[in-house]
Amino acid sequence: MTSSPKASYLDYAATAPVKPQVITVIADALACHGNASSVHGFGRSAREKVEHARHAIAKRYHVKPGQVVFTSGATEANNTVLNAYRNRPMIISGIEHASVRQTAQALGTPHVIAVDGNGLININHLEELLKANPQSVVSIMLVNNETGVMQPVREAAALAKKYGAVVHCDATQGAGRMVVDFKGLGVDMMSLSAHKLGGPQGVGALIIADGHKLSPLIFGGSQESRMRAGTENVAGIAGFGRAVELIDEDLAKTELWASWRDAFEARLKAAVQEVTVFGANAARVAAISLVAMPGVRNDTQLMAFDLAGFAVSSGSACSSGKVTVSPVLQAMGMGDELTLSSIRVSFGWGTSAGELENLAQSWIQLYQRSGKKFV
Repeated sequence: MTSSPKASYLDYAATAPVKPQVITVIADALACHGNASSVHGFGRSAREKVEHARHAIAKRYHVKPGQVVFTSGATEANNTVLNAYRNRPMIISGIEHASVRQTAQALGTPHVIAVDGNGLININHLEELLKANPQSVVSIMLVNNETGVMQPVREAAALAKKYGAVVHCDATQGAGRMVVDFKGLGVDMMSLSAHKLGGPQGVGALIIADGHKLSPLIFGGSQESRMRAGTENVAGIAGFGRAVELIDEDLAKTELWASWRDAFEARLKAAVQEVTVFGANAARVAAISLVAMPGVRNDTQLMAFDLAGFAVSSGSACSSGKVTVSPVLQAMGMGDELTLSSIRVSFGWGTSAGELENLAQSWIQLYQRSGKKFV
């Protein structure tokens, strides 16, 4: 496998590169050294940047500015919701992000909605859980971060409301990759993260429906209408707002990106009959593909692709050099060997079709060299 003269970043689902327009806004905000809670001119200037971003996010998701609470990211937003409803039964899907799954487990024993082989939640099982656990809090992600599969959140939320449940949606991977309408989803809370959109890391938001007052996770000040204490990250929030204003640029490329993804997967399938594309028979966002290379561990793949100039990620969680089975793929009923052979390819605003074509070529070459042995 020959080395690529220029590294190809294909890990947008982990974090997207910050868009140049966003960097400009962040740099401008960093030059504004006022505290957004101060009443003097410097503080008012900082507050103006925060509120501009709040209005941009409210406009995008069809809510009022007062419903938008800024956080350090979607993880904090998810934790805030589940902690606020810790005294209710918790129902989560089997494919939730660790920030939902681990929080729910830390607060008790959550009831887990089964998913099928494509990673779609089982609506009938959800209703069984709701019947046995009325007045619960239900948390279902909009798009799975590993497979890109879109979940039937609107249908699930409508069902949950019949049983008096409060519904939360982690929309982190959906925002920027599909049209998202807070009211249309019918949920009570929705989590967002800037760095999946071409915004900065370390800032996110929780959108809260009218009529809901959550107890804060962080105390110490009156910021964010007393919903989230702490001096606002003005530069990060300003960058978040600008990234949201640029979402239409990405949505306009949805069909193009889907064609790139499909061509990438088709090339692998044509060369290797045994390749597995997870969630292929379900509706997916355009720019995420999770594929398994038969017989070759994903840690081996990641190292080989990195040396060849491709930044991709594993479908499994890696910690201290130890590869563990992905809870998402495990919930989908996949065997260990298959899940330990998976890598996620994700792309976006800075990607070219040629990068995916080159990765497909490298993927095929690695498989041919491997001798189909699980190494």
